[in-house]
Amino acid sequence: MEPSPAKGKPLGRLLVSSTLDAKDELEERFERCVGVVTSLTNGMSERESNDALTANVCKGPQQHEEVCLGLFALLLTEPTQAQRCYRDLTLMNRDGMNVILIKINQILMEKFLKLQDVCRTQLVWMVRELVKSGVIGADGVLMTLMKQIAGGDISSKNLWLAENVLDILVEQREWVLKSGMLIAMSVYTYLRLIVDHGTPTLLVLRQKEVDFCIGMLREKFMECFIIGRDLVRLLQIVARIPEMELLWKDLLHNPQALSPQFTASNAKLALFYDWLFFSPEKDSIMNIEPAILVMHHSMKPHPAITATLLDFMCRIIPHFFPPLEGQVRQGVFNSLTFIMEKRVLAHLAPLFDNPKLDRELRSMLRERFPEFCSSPSPPTEGREESANEMKMEESVSLEMDNHVLLDKEDGCYDNTEAAFSDDEEEMNNKGEGNKKREFRFHPIKEAIIEEPADITPYVDQLDDTMKEKVLQLQKGSDTETQCEVMQEIVDLILEEDFDSEQMSTLASCLAELFKGHFRGDVLPDEITEESLEESVCKPVCLVFRNLCQMQEDNSGFSVLLEMLAELYQKQPKIGYHLLYYLKASKAAMGKMSLYELFAQATALGDLHTCLMMDMKACQEDDVRLLCYLTPSIYTEFPDETLRSGELLNMIVAVIDSTQLQELMCHVMMGDLVMFRKDSVLNILIQSLDWETFEQYSTWQLFLAHNIPLETIIPILQHLKYKEHPEALSCLLLQLRREKPSEEMVKMVLSRPCHPEDQFTTSILRHWAAKHDDVLGEHIKALLIKNNNLPRKRQRAFRKSNTDLLSSLRSSSSKLAQLTLEQILEHMDNLRLNLSNTKNSFFTQTPILQALQHVQASCDEAHKMRFSDLFSLAEEYEEASSKLPKSRRKAPASSPRSRKSAATPVSNEEESASSSASEEEDSKPKAPKRKRKGSSAVGSDSD
Repeated sequence: MEPSPAKGKPLGRLLVSSTLDAKDELEERFERCVGVVTSLTNGMSERESNDALTANVCKGPQQHEEVCLGLFALLLTEPTQAQRCYRDLTLMNRDGMNVILIKINQILMEKFLKLQDVCRTQLVWMVRELVKSGVIGADGVLMTLMKQIAGGDISSKNLWLAENVLDILVEQREWVLKSGMLIAMSVYTYLRLIVDHGTPTLLVLRQKEVDFCIGMLREKFMECFIIGRDLVRLLQIVARIPEMELLWKDLLHNPQALSPQFTASNAKLALFYDWLFFSPEKDSIMNIEPAILVMHHSMKPHPAITATLLDFMCRIIPHFFPPLEGQVRQGVFNSLTFIMEKRVLAHLAPLFDNPKLDRELRSMLRERFPEFCSSPSPPTEGREESANEMKMEESVSLEMDNHVLLDKEDGCYDNTEAAFSDDEEEMNNKGEGNKKREFRFHPIKEAIIEEPADITPYVDQLDDTMKEKVLQLQKGSDTETQCEVMQEIVDLILEEDFDSEQMSTLASCLAELFKGHFRGDVLPDEITEESLEESVCKPVCLVFRNLCQMQEDNSGFSVLLEMLAELYQKQPKIGYHLLYYLKASKAAMGKMSLYELFAQATALGDLHTCLMMDMKACQEDDVRLLCYLTPSIYTEFPDETLRSGELLNMIVAVIDSTQLQELMCHVMMGDLVMFRKDSVLNILIQSLDWETFEQYSTWQLFLAHNIPLETIIPILQHLKYKEHPEALSCLLLQLRREKPSEEMVKMVLSRPCHPEDQFTTSILRHWAAKHDDVLGEHIKALLIKNNNLPRKRQRAFRKSNTDLLSSLRSSSSKLAQLTLEQILEHMDNLRLNLSNTKNSFFTQTPILQALQHVQASCDEAHKMRFSDLFSLAEEYEEASSKLPKSRRKAPASSPRSRKSAATPVSNEEESASSSASEEEDSKPKAPKRKRKGSSAVGSDSD
């Protein structure tokens, strides 16, 4: 390989340096490695070069490292050869790119600021390729690269790096989601950068950063949770951005929308944890600042936030760890004192005794913290608070300088009052006894005052005609007027001279104007044709209606679809609103396929991913709507819903018993199919990791379907009695209703024997009472089948026949590895269980004959271990020998004599022998047949 097409061209330097700088050791090493590569490939064709490099790499670790570093250096310094160098590098390296990853990390941490512009560009390109290739360790390199993005720096180089790294994270989203540490690191980095990008020229970049952070926080909140208190601090700084404001509301009032494991307590404890045992001599003011700043800055715009945090601060003292209540109280007291000493807040009285707080909360604060509730001059509270804010601006100037902080004008503040309720109110329906006073904060929904939509950052970027219509839409006082204006906007979009570059800006305006529509309930309380039609008569539905009325080959159809995709990026809830419209509106009847076109038009570009994300958003917002949509979703998109348990898990995770019963009725009426034979087993196996109610709901829904139990019986192979009691309970109840088949008996007997696992014994006992003859024949067949081969050759036989049977049996059936020992263990347990009953199961001829067959060929250890079981067969043989010859069954007709030692017996013969044993046993056998029967059946010599 040649370093450059032009001969004699000097190698470009890696680092920026002057003539006075000493030669860099790393750069010298790279030059030597490039020399090695050049000497090996000079004057050769591409194929010859590859052969020469490969031969050199195979000589040893040193040569391998030289070739890899040489190619890496060429990649950084010769952009025209980058693709070729990376291809050769992937082919030559023998250590999973480890040597390259180490050098990239070294360059990023020690030399990144000194890199030539070309090398910096190439290095970022290299990281992108490593991520695209899924190289192990690429996440660590990407995190190191993110650390080079400087906060507060809006130079072109820093902005370029921030945008390129963000593009990698967005493009490779699925890969990013696999690394919890990378998710946390990227969210932390870009939440920190958002505040720097508030100028008009950087709004596009900031919106990309906001969309990325919101997506990660909502989809992977528990991974972001490890950021700790800094996450709360950073979210508070960007709280005025509309998307972040919605996140805050969910964080405080509906935390389960972010994660089922996240709670009315985890977020608050993260803020106050360092307060509990705070010591001014050892700890830093930075540890306790976030909580007090959140409460201070939220008092005017969001008093509900401040109220719930103050309430938590009071109640955590006695409840965190009662034996150390005194130390916790002292820790909180120390924190508040230190906050005032360091002038974070000059006085706490404006915060603790604010009239916006609930009277009960103020009373509790005065009781717990009387030292901090007396203001030196109450009449000047307003001026003091302003002074406090001025001091706060000095202490946190970086946070206050950006344009996304809380506004200072009283007119924009939310005057929502906070209401506190305790468990006494919640327990009114449960009786009056044994009440526990655990106070929780609840916002009064009726009192929420929606802030007016702010489209100022976007509307000026529209042309005059569109801007006028958007402003009319904002001023519209009623739904009918807004719908008329929205139709005019749609008409403008469909005009040929519409500037598509305005699409994103227009979508931002519409998302802001329609945010109230996306906060309320979609499904009417009473579902009728009239109420459904009324529920879809909203401005945003005008876009849906126009799409439904258009033909797909219409040029305006794709434009309007693009508009909807842009709107989806700004407001993800648009997806499930579209699904609702397509089901509820008469105008959309039969148009559900439109959603697939919409999914393909989005940035996701994939129906399955888009559908799952939309249903997840619906699950978090409105469970009633989720249940309403479920039959249509399963019917219209069977390939996306029935192949995995993803959607099913969303449903059973949130429904209650009434909704479960409604879904079961839909199944039994034929309106809903949630399982099909080819995938039901895999879904039930997936469900084994779900919560108890989720598993019981899943089994109830399965049993509502008319799917044969034998389809899913192989799941028994996956069930452990301590880990999967839900599935075992449901299977046990269903098996007791079934007449046992040989496959069922085989699967039941193949479970490992354990003294505490009573599953197999209990179902065998039930079958022995209800279907003794059928069970006896099946057990006889399985005993003889598993005893046919010598035990030392059974394993080899099973292995050699796996491929042969793979075309005849499902993969799940191959999991069953039933052994003779397992059958005997379960039979012995059943014998002991029936010993004190009048059940005559073990007096059946097929069972006794099978035991005779096994006893004749098993080793002494098994004869001793199962002596009581085999004694039944011995008693049977003795009793048979005492009968007159004309009445007793001939010994030669026993299973031992009926099986030819030299000829394998087919399944059909075994079945026939099982079902007609009585008839065959009464027939006299030819002498030759008797001579065969005289040898030991199943011996190694046979």
